[in-house]
Amino acid sequence: MHGEYKVPGGKLVVVDLDTEGGVLRNVRVAGDFFLEPDEAILAIDRALEGAPVDTDASGLAARIDAALPPGTEMFGLTTEGIGVAVRRALAHATDWTDYDWQLIHEPARPPALHMALDEVLTAEVAAGRRPPTLRVWEWGAPAVVIGSFQSLRNEVDPEAAERHGIEVVRRISGGGAMFIEPGNTITYSLSVPDALVQGLSFADSYAYLDDWVLGALGDMGVKAWYQPLNDIATEAGKIAGAAQKRMVAGEGAVLHHVTMAYDIDADKMTEVLRIGREKLSDKGTRSAKKRVDPLRRQTGLPREAVMERMIGSFRGRYGLSVGRVTEEEMAAAEDLAASKFATREWTARVP
Repeated sequence: MHGEYKVPGGKLVVVDLDTEGGVLRNVRVAGDFFLEPDEAILAIDRALEGAPVDTDASGLAARIDAALPPGTEMFGLTTEGIGVAVRRALAHATDWTDYDWQLIHEPARPPALHMALDEVLTAEVAAGRRPPTLRVWEWGAPAVVIGSFQSLRNEVDPEAAERHGIEVVRRISGGGAMFIEPGNTITYSLSVPDALVQGLSFADSYAYLDDWVLGALGDMGVKAWYQPLNDIATEAGKIAGAAQKRMVAGEGAVLHHVTMAYDIDADKMTEVLRIGREKLSDKGTRSAKKRVDPLRRQTGLPREAVMERMIGSFRGRYGLSVGRVTEEEMAAAEDLAASKFATREWTARVP
């Protein structure tokens, strides 16, 4: 069995192993990490030998920690990361490069239709009718997107939303409210087969699916990191929030979507979101200002250039062909938007 895992912010860990009688056998750990002293790699292999196959990543890491020589130094590697690579080998997890990725970056869509497209495209990936897909959004109208389990009345001031012409929609994933204005936000979705995140905990899958974004930001001069569970942060504060939905149909698929703050009208956001001032506190400001522009200021680039560099980074790592939403997918999404995401029943399902 073969498993690979890139430690977030670190290096690639590769594990090859067999199983016999319910335990690990012939374990070999490798990768492009740095490790001192040399004999530490043999200690890691020995620590994993004979471990029960149902040992979780933390348990495997504990075995390694107990076996490492005194003074061991790891660079780009963690014992937890080794444990995850073992779990991925046992789960027969796939890798990014096992797939032919497709990019969808089309003209602006209404907010409710974006919610529906996420559900439809991910279901198509689960059913095997669509390849794994990176979809970059263009917003057709300002919006507040609330999480699947949030209270509508607790999150949004309806009078302020109406005054500013802001549509409120509810997505199928959990997490918090996002304030959206066209041109001020970068949003993308990944619709991926469940096999890509096999062996990863729910928390680990967030950082794993966004590692390419951290690399892209780094290439633009922005030092960013993942802040568990679902935030991408920099020294200037939070710049993005992620959310996921696991969908079971066929082989199963995962929807992972991220909204990044390129430029924020902070005054307007605090009017519309009831907890707006709290949301601003982790974006590098203590009080509402006219604009908060984390990505614009940190990159010095136009929004379109930031998106192009992000797409280019993904393509350079994993390959990416240009695709489109098919007529059948769009028809299904339009029906779903009308029957679900644009209805009061769905938006106010948690009043």
